[in-house]
Amino acid sequence: MDPCRPYAYLKVMTLTTATPAFLETLASDLPPETLTAPAPRYLEEPRGRYHGQAAVVARPRNTAEVSRILAACNAARVPVIPYGGGTGLVGGQITEDGPIPLLLSLERMSAIRVVDVVDNTMTVEAGAVLSDIQAAAASEDRLFPLSLASEGSCRIGGNLATNAGGVNVLRYGNTRDLVLGVEAALADGTVISGLKRLRKDNTGYDLRHLLIGSEGTLGVITAATLRLFPRPRETATALVALRDLPSALALLTRTQTAAGQILSAFELMNIAGFQFLGEQIPDLRIPLETPGTWNVLIDLGGAGAQSALEAVLEAAFEAGEITDAVLVQNDTQRKAIWDVRETIPEANRLTGSVLSNDISVPVSSVPAFVAEADGAIHAINPDLRINAFGHLGDGNLHYNIFPPRGQNREMFDHERTAVRDAVNTAIMRHEGSFSAEHGLGRLKTKDLESMEDPGKVAAMRAIKMALDPHGIMNPGAVLPPL
Repeated sequence: MDPCRPYAYLKVMTLTTATPAFLETLASDLPPETLTAPAPRYLEEPRGRYHGQAAVVARPRNTAEVSRILAACNAARVPVIPYGGGTGLVGGQITEDGPIPLLLSLERMSAIRVVDVVDNTMTVEAGAVLSDIQAAAASEDRLFPLSLASEGSCRIGGNLATNAGGVNVLRYGNTRDLVLGVEAALADGTVISGLKRLRKDNTGYDLRHLLIGSEGTLGVITAATLRLFPRPRETATALVALRDLPSALALLTRTQTAAGQILSAFELMNIAGFQFLGEQIPDLRIPLETPGTWNVLIDLGGAGAQSALEAVLEAAFEAGEITDAVLVQNDTQRKAIWDVRETIPEANRLTGSVLSNDISVPVSSVPAFVAEADGAIHAINPDLRINAFGHLGDGNLHYNIFPPRGQNREMFDHERTAVRDAVNTAIMRHEGSFSAEHGLGRLKTKDLESMEDPGKVAAMRAIKMALDPHGIMNPGAVLPPL
């Protein structure tokens, strides 16, 4: 037996399709209209590469109903695909083959239960839309800092399940850093009630952090207690054209030294992203008069933000690190600059990538990684276009490869494997990660097995076996089949 796969010898339970008889019995134990036929939107993912299957969509209204659904599916060995806002980019919400599953959507569990400005917490149900959570915090003069391009449609349960990142990780951390407690239902229906508002709770294994980032493979998060923060009284934002990519690191260090903890975001954008915006969304204006090959959006929030950023830009101009800059003067200008950054993913989607990568490397290694990966890609095909952009402050890049203008991605499908291998080789050489903030889903399970430490994968399998012994929870996601 392979010591790194300690459960490989166990007989894996056979999952079964959600049959009409099973669904009829399940429906009799739930309120009317809990089970519905799957509309097309449940079976699609944003990039259009995968199309799912489901016998039914279950839309419970509370945790007790989630528990009953999971218990019934566990007893009948019916697979369950948890579904948030459907915005995931690695196929975690889509299954194309195998026994036809029940799709479990928490969209009707969208209540914001309580906002507490003394504890600086908010307790919400998993189906709450991220932008609604942000607005509820703002209405109490507080900030919930998780911010994503999809925040108008993604749901907090999905954000938790994937440990989403976003543009404010540099200051506030990933989603797991914004959560004090979770409520969840396990595969057999057992409910974990952990919605405490405590900063300190040292009572054994932290099941909160086990469930966050597990992508619905260990259970279903039904509610969470989130951390809130005071809203910054002063903000400062600039869009800056760089001399070159190494200058971005010099500017980042300069900004961190001058601004300290009030630096919220430091977003890197390649000229290719601006070109895609011009091709796909021409009405969106780029505020810079002369964009660089590399550009950054700097965002500060806190006392002295404006004067600190002005001083940083002045020193960076003198040092030759930047060639052009726009420092915003009002909220309208700030929104215009952020719109540029947040619309790049949509322009990418409309362009159609040959391969999209969500990677991270040490911040200091970003220029060397980009140079190596670019060279490897263009050795495969010099006509491929590369748009590397993302969260430079924490080393997370969306390193995406596109066909030449006027050609479609399908023409280059034969090169996808070589391109992926080239990117993964560069990631490993620079001690990075092949999944920074999007998760593994079904898209990256083979990468997990080939690129991660075998002991880690074995421990993950052991946890999965302990909490979901019949394998009903999101089968095929995160861990590759044995």
